[in-house]
Amino acid sequence: MRISDIPADSLAVLRRGAAIPAHLLALDANRKLDERRQRAMTRYYLDAGSGGVAVGVHSTQFAIRDVGLYEPVLRLAMDTARDWTPIGGKRPLFMIAGLAGKTQQAMKEAGVARGLGYHGALMSLAAMKGASEDELVAHCREVANVMPLVGFYLQPAVGGIHLPMTFWKRFAEIDNVVAIKMAPFHRYRTLDVIRGVVAARAEERITLYTGNDDHIVLDLLSPFTFMRDGQPVTVRIKGGLLGHWSVWTQSAVQLLQRIHAAVQAGSAPMDLLALDAQVTDCNAALFDVAHDFHGCIAGCHEVLRRQGLLQGTWCLDPAEVLSKGQAEELERVMRDYPHLVDTAFVAANKERWLA
Repeated sequence: MRISDIPADSLAVLRRGAAIPAHLLALDANRKLDERRQRAMTRYYLDAGSGGVAVGVHSTQFAIRDVGLYEPVLRLAMDTARDWTPIGGKRPLFMIAGLAGKTQQAMKEAGVARGLGYHGALMSLAAMKGASEDELVAHCREVANVMPLVGFYLQPAVGGIHLPMTFWKRFAEIDNVVAIKMAPFHRYRTLDVIRGVVAARAEERITLYTGNDDHIVLDLLSPFTFMRDGQPVTVRIKGGLLGHWSVWTQSAVQLLQRIHAAVQAGSAPMDLLALDAQVTDCNAALFDVAHDFHGCIAGCHEVLRRQGLLQGTWCLDPAEVLSKGQAEELERVMRDYPHLVDTAFVAANKERWLA
């Protein structure tokens, strides 16, 4: 599958810049898949206005592969997306499947995703820790032969590896790379990715997405200008593929719409700039920054539990729970920033999603 095989209307969603939530995993008290609530989450994301979902990624829990849930969870999301008519009517989506493991596993997962109709594959390189740059590039080239890739710079705190600018240049030269999600939570390393794309002359083919949940608004508002052959080249991060946007999704979609309007107008109002710190403050509670991200998935679950979409915060790993004080921090940010949450929207629609 090549980029040219992606339906034009779905590719246009990616290129324009979309809010793409990193899909969570709904489990019951026995830590088994709760299909009803998993389906309800997908419906929520679509009704909130997301441009697609990313499934099988870090927020979906990489351990789904160990318990035989990778294909069932990807299939359920795709079937739900096809069957559901969102608020406002059917619209094109860009669907992303997460890949993990070494080359053979990643290629097998890409084959599953391609067979289910996914458009792009998000490449986690965590399993390649210790590999040389040449080995990493060779791995990516092999998987790119199966379907279009979305590069992924995962922060080391949750298993990612350091990837220098030279890697990103070589990665961007792979002609079946369609996008890159930058999530190192590190300004210098984010610039490494963008510089690599510019150096590879791939800025028209590769759409940049922020995964920096700690810097969402300014990532999306900022122009990034680098010199190439003595001439300035300016690129922008067009959308977000974010664990943060797995909750409060309607507000995230509205925020991205405001940012796109500001970029088009050529100026950003001060109140929009002020949202960067507020969103980051929310993320600190959601992702449990105080405890080095230990409760990052459980924190997202807790928001949806309070809203009634999930029954509990259970993760596949029983040790993945809310940290001490995290629930109180979530209460604080939801109280302090009511304009960044979507509790009323969920309350009005959750019964329909759960039907």
